Amino acid sequence: MATEAGPASATKLAPGGTPGKQGPKGVGEDKKNASQGRWAAWLLAPTVVALGIVIVYPIISAIVMSFQKDAGLDPVTGLFAPGGPAGLQNYVNWVLQQCASPNGGSVACPPGTLGGQFWTATGTTFFFTVVTVALETVLGFWMAIIMARTFKGRSLIRAAVLVPWAIPTAVTAKLWLFIFDYEGIANNLFNVSILWTGSEWPAKWAVIIADTWKTTPFMALLILAGLQMIPADVYEAAKVDGTTTWQRFRLITLPLVKPALMVAILFRTLDALRMFDLPYILTQGANNTTTLSILVINQIRQGFNAAAALSTITFVIIFLVAFIFVRFLGANVVEQSGAPSKGKKK
Repeated sequence: MATEAGPASATKLAPGGTPGKQGPKGVGEDKKNASQGRWAAWLLAPTVVALGIVIVYPIISAIVMSFQKDAGLDPVTGLFAPGGPAGLQNYVNWVLQQCASPNGGSVACPPGTLGGQFWTATGTTFFFTVVTVALETVLGFWMAIIMARTFKGRSLIRAAVLVPWAIPTAVTAKLWLFIFDYEGIANNLFNVSILWTGSEWPAKWAVIIADTWKTTPFMALLILAGLQMIPADVYEAAKVDGTTTWQRFRLITLPLVKPALMVAILFRTLDALRMFDLPYILTQGANNTTTLSILVINQIRQGFNAAAALSTITFVIIFLVAFIFVRFLGANVVEQSGAPSKGKKK
């Protein structure tokens, strides 16, 4: 005969078969979670310390240095003058392109000097970013669609596509430098005589072509990951409904792959905004191919504090671009799938 559920239901059998009392619910779990939390903190501590040393400390040091004057010759006395507090003067000099006057004070920097190249370098950096990211997105999407299909040799094609991305950037730059030589493959192949690195627009397009060749596989890889998350049943149902290939691409592929696509564009945009080694090896920054990163390196040879101010400005520009992507364009790299977005109605 079944017994009624009563106070005995709050007991459990202890080892050996004797009934024992059950402790308060959740106490054991709380202790376990606290212990795991302490272990997690100890295990993460070395990584946090390492990141603080190699990332946080240099950033703080650069910001502090940016508010100091560079040591040098006093334009009035002609004697060596140590640096001192500069306030926002380094930032003002870069943004307004002001240089020290021989008679004291500041004047507009002459064209061609480092101080007069800030806005030109900023425009060049954004030009490279917009053009290369646009080309890489289109080509990467096309390559991802091809690699997402099932056919013989697909694994070989995927491996071959990733080869340019795996090559170090310095090696890539040297490779394309040989290709764009006056007597190189490019001129001989197209039967032209172009100074690819000796004039402005050919030099810019040389950088764009080389960067697109190298980093398009990265875009294709991220977009391919997004394409493989789309269920095949969705396409089958759309075919049954009589949709065309373009309609399936526009109404199914693009909306469902958008999160992965926006993350890929965000990563490539941030990478292109700090472009340095490729244009530096190809052109040395000549012919209006100087980016902000190249300008920082050139300024370091003349004064660390002014270079720190410029690097801080570059950091702020990149941060604002990332903020716009995450806040307004939906490139959220930390939001969990399926979780309702903040500020949106369920």
